[in-house]
Order: sequence, then structure tokens, then C-alpha cells
Amino acid sequence: MLENPRSPRVRAVAKLARKAARADSGMFLLEGPQAVSEALTFRPELLSELYGTPTALERHPEIAEAASAAGVDLEFVSEEVLETMADTVTPQGFVAVCKQFPTAVKDIIAAEPKLIAILEEVRDPGNAGTIIRAADAAGADAVILTGRSVDLYNPKVVRASTGSIFHVPVAVGASLDDVRDRVRAAGLTIIAADIKGDDLLDARNAGALDGPTAWLFGNEARGLPDDALGLADRAITVPIYGHAESMNLATAASVCLYESAFAQRSVDH
Repeated sequence: MLENPRSPRVRAVAKLARKAARADSGMFLLEGPQAVSEALTFRPELLSELYGTPTALERHPEIAEAASAAGVDLEFVSEEVLETMADTVTPQGFVAVCKQFPTAVKDIIAAEPKLIAILEEVRDPGNAGTIIRAADAAGADAVILTGRSVDLYNPKVVRASTGSIFHVPVAVGASLDDVRDRVRAAGLTIIAADIKGDDLLDARNAGALDGPTAWLFGNEARGLPDDALGLADRAITVPIYGHAESMNLATAASVCLYESAFAQRSVDH
């Protein structure tokens, strides 16, 4: 059992909470039984190191079984060591080190997607991770984070995705201009989610969401600047029927993605 929280191995894992360490190593931090389980199920080859406390293994024996089946070594660590490794204040008994695995935009386009989420200057990691999770749930084919958005492998993004980063292809680092050109050439309509846009329900009733669509989501505070809006084919807003001042970005993105999923499936059937 690994018990020294000051050991070089423990410190190396803990450093992955920092972007510079992730960039240098090409690795990222994974925490909690849910995320670890998803990685073991869908992408076990990405797991470089896996740690767990004895207590956590008692609660989740299926993780030890999945790790063994996947040929991934699981090392016991003390509670203190796990707390040192983890980015969270109250870790849930498991920490893993994973290889980063972004998907190229060209590969996303080559797969002939029908529904994509593009994130431009989305800086909040919780929002980014939640949008990835929503895109996965809505059956979207991919998510693209432009170079001005938060790091995909930020621990908070990874946690908020609750394992969805292992289910849906995610590209990083591309420019919005390049993404626009590739997406449009593939026959997708680019729809910007913007407060000045057309009503979402009206657009759906008019058939605007029936075809292959790339939703474009902007910064939490400022939205999309005019130059980014100019790259879209049209803008649509999620109406607010109650008295809320505004909607959280991830919530609005979830609504937009699901409306597209509903519309596309209605046409397909």
C-alpha cells in the first residue's frame, strides 16, 4: 500500500490538477468511482495508473473486477495519500491517471455527424463538462472546444462530464473559422445560441432543426461576439417564460441539443 503523501509518485499525480503538468505529460486526472468505471468500461487502454483506498474497494468491488478484466493494475493507497492526489476536497476513494485522447476535427467530420456542439470561449469548467454530458445524453455525435475554451482535461471539466468524455468524441484547440469551414462543407447548418436570435419553438416548428446541425455556444458572461455570430447560419434563443433573469449556459445548451435530437428523430421516424 502506498502510504506516504509526500512521495514523488503521489506528488506527480497531484500535479495533474495544473494545466502545465497536463500539457507536459499528456496525462490527466480522473476521480471517483463513476468516472473510473466509465473509463474501465469504454476506454481501459487509456488508464495508466489506478489507485483506490481499501474502504472504497469494499464499497465498489466491481471496479476491482473491471480493472482485473481489463488488465489494469489497481494499487491500494491510504486515505491521506488519496486526499493528496485528488483535486476535490472530499474525494470518493478512487484516482486514476489517464492518457489524453482528443479527437481531430477532420475525423469528426469524416464520420458524417448529424448533431455537434461547438464551444467558443466557454471558460467555466463545470459548464463545459455538463455540456459534454448533455451532448452525450442527447445522442450528439461530437463536441468541439475551440482554442479559446477551457482545457478539456481540467479536473472540473472531467468531473462534470461524469464519464461522458469516454463516450462522445471531443476535439480541442481548433479555431472557430476552421471549424466553421469544415462543418459547413460537411452539410451541417450552424446555429448560434444567442439571446438576439429567433424563438426556439418557432424555429423547431418551422423545421429549422430537422437537418444536420452544429450548435454554437459562447461565453457564459458575454455570449458570442458579433464576428462569431457572423459565422453562423442563423441564431436561436431559448425563450424564458417565467421570471428568471437568464438561463445557465449548460442548461440552455441542454435544451437546444435535445430539441435538435427530438426534431431529427421525428423526421427519421
